[in-house]
Amino acid sequence: MIASLLVRSGVSNVVLSPGSRNVPLIVALERQAGIETRVVADERSAAFIALGMAIESGSPVAMVCTSGSAALNYGPALAEAYYQHIPLIAITADRPSEWIGQDDSQTILQPGIFANYIKGTFDIPVESDEPDRMWYINRTINDALRAATDDIPGPVHINIHFAEPLGEIAEIAEPDSFGIGARLIECLQSTHDMTLPVEELASHLASPARILVVAGFMKPDNNLSLMLRELARRPNIVVMQEAQSCLHGCGDFITNIDSSLRCAGDDGNLVPDIMIKFGGSLTSASLKSYLRRLPDTTEHWSISQCRRSVDTFRRLARIIPCDEYAFLSKICCCLPALGSDNPSPFKTAWLKASERAKELTAASLDAIPWSDFKAMGIIMDRLPKDIWLHIGNGMAVRYLQYLDYGKVFNVTCNRGVSGIDGSTSTAIGVASATDAAQPVVLITGDMSMQYDIGALATADMPSNLRIIVLNNGGGGIFRFIETTRDLKELDRCLACDVRLPLKELSQAFGFRYLSATNESELADSMKKLTDTVSDPVILEVVTDGQRSAEIFTDYLKNKLTIQ
Repeated sequence: MIASLLVRSGVSNVVLSPGSRNVPLIVALERQAGIETRVVADERSAAFIALGMAIESGSPVAMVCTSGSAALNYGPALAEAYYQHIPLIAITADRPSEWIGQDDSQTILQPGIFANYIKGTFDIPVESDEPDRMWYINRTINDALRAATDDIPGPVHINIHFAEPLGEIAEIAEPDSFGIGARLIECLQSTHDMTLPVEELASHLASPARILVVAGFMKPDNNLSLMLRELARRPNIVVMQEAQSCLHGCGDFITNIDSSLRCAGDDGNLVPDIMIKFGGSLTSASLKSYLRRLPDTTEHWSISQCRRSVDTFRRLARIIPCDEYAFLSKICCCLPALGSDNPSPFKTAWLKASERAKELTAASLDAIPWSDFKAMGIIMDRLPKDIWLHIGNGMAVRYLQYLDYGKVFNVTCNRGVSGIDGSTSTAIGVASATDAAQPVVLITGDMSMQYDIGALATADMPSNLRIIVLNNGGGGIFRFIETTRDLKELDRCLACDVRLPLKELSQAFGFRYLSATNESELADSMKKLTDTVSDPVILEVVTDGQRSAEIFTDYLKNKLTIQ
């Protein structure tokens, strides 16, 4: 029943982890037409791989594990999926409920273990021949799958109790059908059509009002990109996108937000009347700080299908419960037609800050010595346009915020919870679901890489995966942030002594290995990184962590002004 309903609900990919209590599920899914399975022994890695596959495909992905501590390993990826609104379906096998708490092996209290980070727990009792029991199970599975993919997608937990014996195989009467008793309950999707006072809202956004549009992380959406580009051509509207918004502005959006803010100064022309925010949480601490310092006269409009008040900037004035594209397309139709108006002082000031920031960052990258930031500048300059970039948390994503990433096809990062665990596994999932001819590049730190090192043992490693490791001798972010950089416990307890023999690991797991310890070696390695997708590649970029932190801190301390 569950194998059939997964297929009919749009699930075509399932990540399996070995076990004994989940054998009935493994057999059913392996033999179900329309399901492709991937086997990953480590449940934590398996869940992040499923997350990456769901991010890339935009479709729900399921993962299946046995009972006990195996299920607990799904927690980090489910939390990430919850805050990114990704439809993951965690299916855990369980002992019969009467044996829980009875000192039976491999048992824990599984229902509700992810309660704070999923849309719902659905506990499935032991199968029986009673029609009412099977009707209840069918209905519950339908509810779970629908919850994962409704208006605001997200992860769900299906916990299934299995009684002994587990090893008997019985063929269903019609093996080519969708299974006996697997009744799909269809729920029509809403159209997200906006019934709000569009003309009244548009009147607030028309010139000469100063409008700042800010995009956080979201799924790729070409239609939204086109609509935003039309909006960005208005003389009074500035569009800022963070790297993980996956929007393609073709030069119409401000992408170097952090460095632009450094060049902005105290110019009163930069203050918006209305700030429109959509997408997930922002990476840029500088941007969040700037938006929180805006005067009380600035209104924050939040475009979100969630009606809950998310007042990140303490300026929330309107919640617009609507799909972003639906809102913007209707707004654009109501705004006055574009004329020959010159950019307003508001827009001119922001564009000038962005251009000046690009010039000064380029000059700084040319001048600074070999370091993490220097390496990131070279990497981003030489990455091909058509890649999918997955960026690790820590310093990697922060460096990216100061660079021009607008040319990259898609940028993703586990910013729902912002943990360093699972970056490699998520990138493997993205690469697995991507066309084999398109390179997927992960840029990560050595501590993040070590944390998820088990992911390298994944079977059927996608050949289009490229991993760039910034090996700076531990957690570089702790050498940079004021909270920790001067502590005597820094090296031992925070940055740690990372042991990461990447050359040997690459050889052991079938990766092609490249390395760089200076600018010329990195430039040469970048040429080789994406020259072929026949084998996965690891590029190790070795820098001095302490020196890198000092160089980047000095870069930030140089007060830049518009000239």
